[in-house]
Amino acid sequence: MVWKWVADLRSETKLRSIRSRINESGRNIRLEVDGGVKVNNIKEIAEAGADMFVAGSAIFDSEDYQQAIDSMRAELAQLN
Repeated sequence: MVWKWVADLRSETKLRSIRSRINESGRNIRLEVDGGVKVNNIKEIAEAGADMFVAGSAIFDSEDYQQAIDSMRAELAQLN
């Protein structure tokens, strides 16, 4: 399932609800957020239940692609 992230309570609530339904189903389903994913919100999105992220403009609009990717990975590493 693909979800576009909009930074508001409604999006977070929906994402958490979808993650809950997936978990309850017992199926191995990945939940992807495509759109709006940035360094400053990727951790929040992961905490809400996403496990895959599409971050096009957050990377390609940055000065240093690798730094943007590394920063996102560092944010996600804080969850483990």
